[in-house]
Amino acid sequence: MTRLARRQFICLTDNYGVLLKDEVSHTVIAVDVPDAAPYLQELRETGWRLTHILITHHHWDHVQGLSALKQATGAKVIGPALSRDKIQDLDDVVEDGDTLDVGGLRVDALATPGHTLDQISWHFPEGGVAHTGDTLFSLGCGRVFEGDLAMMWASLAKLMRQLPDETVIYCGHEYTLSNARFALAMDPDNAALRQRVQEVERLRSEHLPTLPTTMAREKATNPFLRAADPVFAEKLGMAGAAPAEVFAKLRNAKDTF
Repeated sequence: MTRLARRQFICLTDNYGVLLKDEVSHTVIAVDVPDAAPYLQELRETGWRLTHILITHHHWDHVQGLSALKQATGAKVIGPALSRDKIQDLDDVVEDGDTLDVGGLRVDALATPGHTLDQISWHFPEGGVAHTGDTLFSLGCGRVFEGDLAMMWASLAKLMRQLPDETVIYCGHEYTLSNARFALAMDPDNAALRQRVQEVERLRSEHLPTLPTTMAREKATNPFLRAADPVFAEKLGMAGAAPAEVFAKLRNAKDTF
């Protein structure tokens, strides 16, 4: 579970770039490319040689640096089959449930649509790491643009089922502080959440990242992942409601928070 060395860094304004190095095979993987320059800087500083680029979805702020990074490194690019016509420079595509051998490292492709229809979350089970793109954020989840609310809930429920609690989770954006304020408004009696909000406020006051997170931490503190908890549903005035309905109420409330 420790074979992946990891680097996370800001791209653009609030996007994150992520580099993962397999210490066994020396494969180096980038997940999404909001901007090529920060990646190239990290590669220079580490001396790592980029071999693969994995794309979570087609939005511009996740792929606009792709062509430049591929040209500079010669890395192989893999992304969602649903966007083979939207994302330039793809060398290979994946469907839900595909398992890849990426330079000797196992990578599982999990379709998690809702934010977009093509969204893929990438799981690295041998490293205990996942990248959830714009589906799952710390204390939040992505806006639903191309799918629907039921689809997004199904994707979050899928991540909870398939990612072990100890999984270290990276995602696309530093949104945790705004997510924390909403989460606390929805779930003020949650002691674990209150502790996490204090930590987030301290980290951001020091201009430090709040990510990565873990699946266990998100299950305990993220209101969107607690939609299936009947006690939480009752506190929201939705006793007996289906989890998808509870999630829909939360996501709609966050959109106007």
